[in-house]
Order: sequence, then structure tokens, then C-alpha cells
Amino acid sequence: MTLTNGTTTSPGPTAGAARTPGYAGTLAAACGAVFVAQVANALPASLNGLFQQDLNTHGSQLTWITAAFMIAVVCFEFTFGVLGDLFGRRRLVLAGTALIAVGSTVAALAPTVQVLWLGAALNGLGAGAMFPGSLTALTAFTRDARQRAHAVAVWSGFLSAGAAVSPLLGGVFARIGTWRGSFWVLVGLAVISMVLTKALAKESKAPEGRTLDVAGQLTFAPGLVLVLYGTVEGPESGWTTLPVVLSLCLGAMFLAAFVVVELRAKSPILDLRLFRNRAFAVSSVAAVVGMLAFLGACFATSMWLGPVQHQDPMRVALPFLLLQGPAFLLIPVVSRLLHRVAPSWLLSSGFVLMAAGCLLCSRLDVTDPRLGAFVAPALLIGAGFALTVSSVTAVALGSVPPHLAGMASATTNMLRDLGFALGPVVVGAVALGGAGSAFAANLAGTPLPAAEAAAAHEIAAAGGPLAVNSLPPGAPGSAAHGLALDALGSGFSTAFLVCAAAAAVAAVLTAIGMTGLRTGEPAAPGAPGHPARTQPTADARP
Repeated sequence: MTLTNGTTTSPGPTAGAARTPGYAGTLAAACGAVFVAQVANALPASLNGLFQQDLNTHGSQLTWITAAFMIAVVCFEFTFGVLGDLFGRRRLVLAGTALIAVGSTVAALAPTVQVLWLGAALNGLGAGAMFPGSLTALTAFTRDARQRAHAVAVWSGFLSAGAAVSPLLGGVFARIGTWRGSFWVLVGLAVISMVLTKALAKESKAPEGRTLDVAGQLTFAPGLVLVLYGTVEGPESGWTTLPVVLSLCLGAMFLAAFVVVELRAKSPILDLRLFRNRAFAVSSVAAVVGMLAFLGACFATSMWLGPVQHQDPMRVALPFLLLQGPAFLLIPVVSRLLHRVAPSWLLSSGFVLMAAGCLLCSRLDVTDPRLGAFVAPALLIGAGFALTVSSVTAVALGSVPPHLAGMASATTNMLRDLGFALGPVVVGAVALGGAGSAFAANLAGTPLPAAEAAAAHEIAAAGGPLAVNSLPPGAPGSAAHGLALDALGSGFSTAFLVCAAAAAVAAVLTAIGMTGLRTGEPAAPGAPGHPARTQPTADARP
């Protein structure tokens, strides 16, 4: 078998006992890198309430803290995959880690929410390099499908471990000092990751046929940013306002141009022929829809407990141990399942668990601050995520020829992260839009002193129900606090229902679309690598 770094191994009777040189060190460095990248991603989850207090933010501004990170990841992940193939995945991971160190420094010093957005975007750029760089560097040194499935499961487990630890880190520093301290710790973690990568990871490249697709990048990034901007701002600014309408229309035009450019490009950042392979196409769509459900539920949980219920950051962090922890704890189980269970069953089961957990979350009482009600739904969502995140990646990587591993890795990561980016955006749009409408109706139907009603209406017009919900007792408009809380509870309950529906759609899609895929399905005629694809897939049987 020929690896993506050019190394050739011969799978023989004793291959199971041998390890490709550089595998262990690269595995350790890749897991450390993805851990740091995911800490940077999830850190704001337990801090949204403090951001609101310290930086005087309103609803969509909080959404943009998370969205700025994920948009940066998604917009440039394709190009980073190409750069890794051309110049080396190890170098790419080092550069990404340095960017996270810089971005975290900016966030730690941020005097306003706008500067915090900049820090989040820089962190997202770094993570956008580290996600595909670390995964492709790792799979370049796996000798067969079994080892690749195990490596992907371990990598995905450390990704979830970073997300589980991150809110705790934020909560601890919020309690003993300030939320800014957690970003300084992230700077230290990034430096440690750089040292590990430089010392342990081996370099790998796959430059054959890979060149930068400038036209593709210049159409994809603006299109995605404009569409997401319109989606985030629509609930507060109004869907028919000129900036929102223009951003959505121009974004759609840019994305349409991206498809045209990619179909004609000699070396596209996204080779659309990959989607002729049924396993890759189904897993890709499921990644977007399913990960939207997962991170949407995570974002809704952080908003429910933080800016809505104003709970202590340490209490906000506890449900995230249940949401993210199972993917790390179940690494041995998932690694075996990836090799022994048909992908349709594994993915569908995971998405069904996520749908059930989100459905339970939609029935929570916003006036009840106890965390016990979150235990069962968070465990269901976390277990479902554990089954799906590794499976999506392994199936996608195993369905393409070795020389396209870099593109497949970047594409899989991008689509998963697109779902992650859409999650907070969709949840924010549904929850805050619904809460705004419910609050206006509640305010009109409830007798309040004229001065209080006018003040509440003015504050809601500027900052939405979240602003009214955060008013101190005795402040003008604070009499409408209960109305705002009820409206926010209704809005976020609806958002949880949307997440449940998305997870259910992903479950049906994988159950039907991947039926019969027991081993790697050959690429469709005309697809990359057809017909001479010999690389075993991640779900191949013994």
C-alpha cells in the first residue's frame, strides 16, 4: 500500500504487529493539536453570560463570537488542505498553532466585543489549519483500514476532550479571577502544542496535482460570510431590511459562482466529482446536518444556562462534560465499532440518540435552574456525537484514493465545521427571532405601567429580550423581566426542536443512503481514482 507521504508498506501476515515509522509521534502531536484547536473553539461556551455583562453585548453579538471562529475555519479550510499537501502538514499545524496563540492574546486583551470577534476569527484561522493538517498528517502514517479507524477515533476523541475541558477552564478562571485568564491559559497550551508538534510529528506531503485555487477561494469565502451574516442579523435587524437582503442575495451569487469555478478548475479546492461516490456524498451531507444539530444544541445550552438563566460559569460548564466527554471516554468502543459495524447503523444510531436528547431539551422549564434535568438529554446527545463524529470522518476518508486524502480530509473537516458554524447561526436565528416575537406579544397582552412598558419596549428594540432579561431589579423596564424570560424559554425550546429535527433527518439519510455499504464502494465512473482504487476503506470487514 502506498501512503500519502510516499512511503510504501506491504501488508503481510505480520503487518498487524508492525507500525509505520513516525506513526506514534505523529498521533501524539496530532491529538495535542486538535485538542488545543477545540479548546479555542469551545471556550466561549461557558462565558457568554460574562461577555454580556462585561462587554454589554446583545443577542446577535454573542452569536458572532462563536460564529466568527467557525466561519474562519470553514472559509479557509479548503485552501489550508492544499497548502498542507504542497508544503507539509507538520508546517501547516505549526502555523495554525501560532495563529491560535496570537488570537488568544488578542481575545485576552479585548476591550470591546468587536475586538473579541477579531481574536475569535484569528483562532478560527489557526484551527482551520490544524484540523485538516493534523488529520491528514495522521492518516498519512496509518498502514491499513483498521489502524486508520483507530487513529481517527483517537483524534476525534481528543477533539471532544478539548471541547469538554474548555468550558471548565473558562468557569474556573471566571470564578477565581476573570474570563480573560482562560485565554492566557490557551496561549500556553498553544505553545506546548507547538513544541510537541515540532519534536514528535513527522512531515508528510502529497503535492501531486495540487495547486492553489485562487478563484475558488475568492468566491467561496465571501459567499459563505455574506449568507451567514444575513442569517445571524435577520432576526434582530429584520429579514426584509436592505443589508440582510443584499447579504443573502450576494452570498448566494458568490456560492453559485464557486460551483461554476470548481467545475472548470484544473486543481479545485473542492473536487465536486468526489460526491459521485455514494459513501462520501451521504456522509458529507449527514456531517453538515448532524453537526448543525449537535453544536446548535451545545450553543442553545450555553445560552439557556448563561445569558438566559444567569447561572455561574462553573455550573454552565458541567453539562458540557456530558455533551463532549463521551466522545473521549468511548474511544476504544468507537474504534472497534468503526471496524465491525456497518456505517449506516453506526451513524443512524448516533443521530437518533442526538435527536432524542434534543427533544428532551425542548421540554425543559426555563424557570427551573436545576442541572439535573440536563443530565439525561446531555448524555444522549453526547453519546450520539461520540458515535457519529468519528464515523463520518472515517467513512469519508476511506472512500477516496490515497492521493486525494488531503482534499478529502479538508472537505470532510470543512463540511463538519460548516455544520458547526450553522448550528449557532440557526439556533440564534430561531431562538432570538421567536423570543422577540413572543416578547412583543406578551408585552402587548400584559398590563404594565406605561413607563415600564415603554422602557421595556425601547430596550428590547435595541438589544432584544436578552437585554430586558438582564436588567437589574428596579431599573426602568425591569418589570418586564418575567415576560422576557418566558419569551426566551419559548424561543430556545423551539431551537432545540429544530436541532432534534436536523438530527432525525441525518439519521434517516444515513439509514437509507448508506444501506448496503459494507466495504468501500468503488468511486463512480469519472470520479477521482476510478477504477484503480485499492485503498481499503475505514469500514472494511476483517
